[in-house]
Amino acid sequence: MNSQELAAWLALYFTPRIGPKTFTRLLAIDTPSNIVGSSKQQLQAIGLSDKQIHYLHNTAIREVEQCLQWQQESNQHIICQADSHYPDLLKQAEGAPPLLFVSGSPNCLSIPQVAIVGSRNASIDGLNSARSFARSLVEHELAVTSGLALGVDGYAHDGALQGNGTTLAVLGCGLNTIYPARHRELAERIIDSDGALVSEFHPLAKPKADHFPRRNRIISGLSLGVLVIEAAEQSGSLITARYAIEQGREVFALPGSIHQSSARGCNLLIKQGACLVLTVQDILDEIETLLAWSDCNKPPIQPELFDIIDSKEELPFALLLANVGSKATPVDILANRTNIPVQEVMMQLLELELLGHVVAVSGGYIRKGRG
Repeated sequence: MNSQELAAWLALYFTPRIGPKTFTRLLAIDTPSNIVGSSKQQLQAIGLSDKQIHYLHNTAIREVEQCLQWQQESNQHIICQADSHYPDLLKQAEGAPPLLFVSGSPNCLSIPQVAIVGSRNASIDGLNSARSFARSLVEHELAVTSGLALGVDGYAHDGALQGNGTTLAVLGCGLNTIYPARHRELAERIIDSDGALVSEFHPLAKPKADHFPRRNRIISGLSLGVLVIEAAEQSGSLITARYAIEQGREVFALPGSIHQSSARGCNLLIKQGACLVLTVQDILDEIETLLAWSDCNKPPIQPELFDIIDSKEELPFALLLANVGSKATPVDILANRTNIPVQEVMMQLLELELLGHVVAVSGGYIRKGRG
């Protein structure tokens, strides 16, 4: 893809209120280059608002140039869904980002991989398990994917590197910012070992709370399965597990003591049908089947587990949606109105955004029609 085509993809990608679903709809109409080059009347005809058109014609160039300049640096890549480097497995997932920003090797995106996620405040046993399982997985030529967070994530990346394997870190911010900052050295080790840092956000984007549930769907979307180590009942790791289920991936969970609060999420997953894992062989036994469909069609959803982990309400989360109006409403206000935990509110909002029901704006979320 030449720079002019990539610039068009970037301009359309950053246009306000164009999420993955709307982007896909627009791609079915025409190429990004033709859309971006269209007149105001033509853009209105395909459903773009005046604000969106103003952005495309006047504002987009600055953000696009920043990204193109970022890509000029060594080992930095922008990959769109039309690119051969875009991983097929992620492309199968609903709401897959149209663009990925990658620092490191883009080739590793398509290596068969298993995600390892868990508590930021894991016990010593949990941290050691993350490192040990990651080391064993790369010894069997599987890459390890995680989120570069403190705790389980960091130990999983480190274990993969200790095993001389490949590991990918998906960030909830732009790749010019390593978050948490204490993992800068770890991030450099990942890149130097032919791994990759991955983000769907503009390279200059700072970490935001609502970015992290978004990155979780990429962690699971890249992976054949997700291993959860030490997760509380209201844990970001369970959001990753939920996305894994929706995407038809396998969910693995390490059991823990019933008296340990940080193990309740894993134990609940196992009770509800996740694969109980005691050794890495328990994962490898499932991998042959997972590998069989990874190069074929979209894998089937696991409804029995999804139904239990999912909210009691059917999408589009009627209670939450009823409290989102035309004026921006912050996440904490929505949590108070609905008596839904903030973490669950963020997860539901992300799904509603991907489905085209709400959109994130300055100050919170607003309601919109399907686009």
